[in-house]
Amino acid sequence: MLEGNRVSRISVRGFAVASATAVTAVGSVVGVASGSVAQNNDAEPTAADTTLLADIPAGQQAQVQTASLTQQADAQAIAADASAKKDAEESARKAAAETAIAKKAEAEKAAKEAKERAEAKSAAASRGTDVRDSSSFPVQSNYSVAQIQAMARQMVAGDQFQCFSNIVDHESSWNYHAVNASSGAYGLFQALPAGKYASAGADWQTNPATQIKWGLNYMNERYGSPCQAWSFWSANHWY
Repeated sequence: MLEGNRVSRISVRGFAVASATAVTAVGSVVGVASGSVAQNNDAEPTAADTTLLADIPAGQQAQVQTASLTQQADAQAIAADASAKKDAEESARKAAAETAIAKKAEAEKAAKEAKERAEAKSAAASRGTDVRDSSSFPVQSNYSVAQIQAMARQMVAGDQFQCFSNIVDHESSWNYHAVNASSGAYGLFQALPAGKYASAGADWQTNPATQIKWGLNYMNERYGSPCQAWSFWSANHWY
C-alpha cells in the first residue's frame, strides 16, 4: 500500500498529465494506462517518477479521469461558443448589407420618380401657352364624342393626348354625363364626388370642356402629366 505522501504526489502528477497532454479523455487515460511517462518540473526524471494508472488508488483514478473529461467538455464548449459567435456576426453583416442595398435602391427609385414628375410639370408649364382654355369654346346644348375629343386635342399637348385619351376611354368612353350607379362617380373622368369638377368651372355638368380642364389639371398636379397618370392607371386600374 502506498504511503500518504506518495499518494499525494501521484494524484497531483495525474492531474498534471491530464492537463498537459491536451487530448481527449480516452486518449489521456489510455496514455497513462499504457505507461506514458510524466515528469514533474521539481524532480529529476527517474524510473521512480513513472506513474501508471494502475498505481493510483481507485479514488484518485476517478479524479484524473473526471478532470480530463471536464477539460474536454470545457474546450468543446469554448469552440462551440466561438463558432456560434462567428456565425451570428456573419449573419448580421449579411443582413446589414442587404438592408443597405434595398434602401439605396428605394432612394434611387424615389429620386428618379421625383425627377420625372418635376420634368413633366416643367414641360406641361412650358406648353401651357400653346393650348386652348376651356372658356374659349362656344357653349352648346349637347356634344358628340367627336366634338369632345376635338376640344381635348386642343387643350392637351400633342405628346400627351394619347395617354389622356386612354384614361378617358376606360373611365367614361368620352361620355361627359356618365354616372357610376354604385359609387356616384361622374363625367369624363369619373370624379368622386362629382362636385370636384366645380373647381374648374360652375358649368361642369353641361360643358365637357370644363371637365377636360379639371381632368388635365388633376393629372398634371397628382402625377406630373397625363402619360404619368396613364402609367399609374395601367398598373393599378385606377388613378
